[in-house]
Amino acid sequence: MIKSMTGFAAVSREDERASIGVTARSVNHRYLDVQMRLPQTLSQLEPRLRACVQSRVARGRVELAVAVQLRQEPALRVSINEAFTKALADALERARGAGLIEGALAPGDLLRFPQALTVREESAELDESGRGALDGAMVAAVEAALDELDVMRRREGVMLQADLDARKETVMAAVERVAAAALEGEAGVRARLGARVAELSADLPIDQALVAQEVVRFAARSDISEEVVRFRAHVQQWTGLTDGPEPCGRKLDFLLQEMNREVNTMGSKADGTGVAEAIVDIKAELEKMREQVQNVE
Repeated sequence: MIKSMTGFAAVSREDERASIGVTARSVNHRYLDVQMRLPQTLSQLEPRLRACVQSRVARGRVELAVAVQLRQEPALRVSINEAFTKALADALERARGAGLIEGALAPGDLLRFPQALTVREESAELDESGRGALDGAMVAAVEAALDELDVMRRREGVMLQADLDARKETVMAAVERVAAAALEGEAGVRARLGARVAELSADLPIDQALVAQEVVRFAARSDISEEVVRFRAHVQQWTGLTDGPEPCGRKLDFLLQEMNREVNTMGSKADGTGVAEAIVDIKAELEKMREQVQNVE
């Protein structure tokens, strides 16, 4: 089955506990590489979320980002800088001893000194049931985003397969033309050799049986029937892979290497009209297919 390795999905979920946002992005990669960005407070979910990715994606670099905002009102915590207030009280005591000020330090006086008090917000703690519900909601949001990512990768895979199938048919037709031209070229080689032998035999005694064997052996060097048969087998295997249920990108890449090897051998052996030009066209088309296969999972 052809599925693209590139895609993007974004999902948001809201309930009475929290607002959850998930983005999933995937690009080409030789293997499966999962990168995750989670809030520190939810890092314990990383193995579970990583397993979700691995169950849906076989190959590619997947970047998963999760943001969570709790809806509970944050708790306010006020703390006193004891070292500062003690130093302040000591300074005031010395000032009173010197007759510079009168009276005690009032609570309102501390508010005039930003260093004296620290006010900060702290996230409300969830109980066990609330934490379990939040974890479940986040996993569900991640699964939904990964499902959308898979839909996009499949949709792009359909377009990739259409392009690759068209190029595959073009290449196969060109190989069949090379095979036909090679047969004509082989027949031409036999005819030329036969004519030359006939010319020589008029002047020299020649063992016709031995000459016939040499002619056959020489002509056989341009025979590409084995390469053509193997190329056809590769094309059949290609079709089986792309129509099957399993990810096939790496296998298609290997098949293209084998196809290219057979075409190179055809080019070095075949002798016929237009063979060289056809071989160049086939190799150019196979290179385009190889570039496209780099996008296949």
